[in-house]
Amino acid sequence: MNNSSTKSDSWAAANKKNTLLLANWTFSWVATQALAVFGPEFIWQSNALLTSVAILVNVLVGFGMILALIRHLKGLDEMQQRIQLNAMGISLGAGLVLGMAYSSLDTTNVIPFDAEISHLVILMSLTYVIGIFAGHRKYQ
Repeated sequence: MNNSSTKSDSWAAANKKNTLLLANWTFSWVATQALAVFGPEFIWQSNALLTSVAILVNVLVGFGMILALIRHLKGLDEMQQRIQLNAMGISLGAGLVLGMAYSSLDTTNVIPFDAEISHLVILMSLTYVIGIFAGHRKYQ
């Protein structure tokens, strides 16, 4: 019985470590995204080389975040992996279908403003979070 308790404790510790690692990579990616977007205007006055370097750093940190996400997902139990997979599928589907419709509304001038990628990111984030909550509720 002590062996299973130790196994459970080590899984919980590894899960916590993976979650913190993912949070750190995500925060770093958001920070480098902000630097790449706001740096040219407020820090280095539109220097193309510095802007390109900031975007490259953002992409590299983004790949680190992706690898941390994969590690996090692999460390979850089967039920948590299923919840995550379902939430990601819903988010991808909603983003693709509604994003294309939104873009079509823009290109056909049905809406009087430009479709922005940030709107798609918000849509996908919200559907992902809703999918996570719905998955947890389903398996309670």
